[in-house]
Amino acid sequence: MITLSTNTDFKLPFQRTALKDWIKKIAVLYGKEIGEISYIFCDDEYLLEINQEYLNHDTYTDIVTFDYSEDDIISGDIFISVDRVKENAKKLKIPFERELKRVIIHGILHLCGLKDKTSEESSKMREEEEKALSLQ
Repeated sequence: MITLSTNTDFKLPFQRTALKDWIKKIAVLYGKEIGEISYIFCDDEYLLEINQEYLNHDTYTDIVTFDYSEDDIISGDIFISVDRVKENAKKLKIPFERELKRVIIHGILHLCGLKDKTSEESSKMREEEEKALSLQ
């Protein structure tokens, strides 16, 4: 089950069922089943607190993914800073909705096993994000 919630006044600019279907479709491409996945859309300050408390990172970020997956069933909590996504979209000169979908699928790709710590891993992650975006 995929849940989408917010702790701000943010309203998701997508049709929820279509978004969830797309997320499931990407998971299936990686041979995964959806378990319990929660998306929490929040602001910069909320995600900074999570980053500091749980990851000992004192930086703003667009996404933090907590992975609870077991075998081929992916589960996790995915926190997304709407503020960061808006800022990144401006910097990249792309529509907010496209950047938001990229970040949404970034979390799923992490749950599917992709990493982004090294430049090689980051490059592969970007490639897979683009593939996923083309399948929506």
